[in-house]
Amino acid sequence: MKEIGGNGQVDYVEFNVSDIDRTKKFYGDVFNWAFTDYGPTYTEFHDGRITGGFTSTEVVTPAGGPLVIFYSSDLSQLQKKLEAAGAEIVKPIFAFPGGQRLHFKDPNGYILGAWTED
Repeated sequence: MKEIGGNGQVDYVEFNVSDIDRTKKFYGDVFNWAFTDYGPTYTEFHDGRITGGFTSTEVVTPAGGPLVIFYSSDLSQLQKKLEAAGAEIVKPIFAFPGGQRLHFKDPNGYILGAWTED
């Protein structure tokens, strides 16, 4: 059973996607996420810490909103995996106080980030 987060903590992230199977393949290949299908238009993902979902019942709206940022222990290796999976690197690895980060576009056009500490 999924652990419920504390009051005020992020508990679930949901993305509108155009192709559930393609999206599952991308996130499975790059981040090794696990999935539970709930019919042809919804799948839940679990990354080992946070649960969320992909739905194909709404319009994909990749622009705007918060920037979701993943952690990576090896940002260079992650960039290679992202590129091999078809992601577009929109902001190559750059330094910021406390570490390094990159931004990428997933197959649905969402711009996401990944970071590692110094």
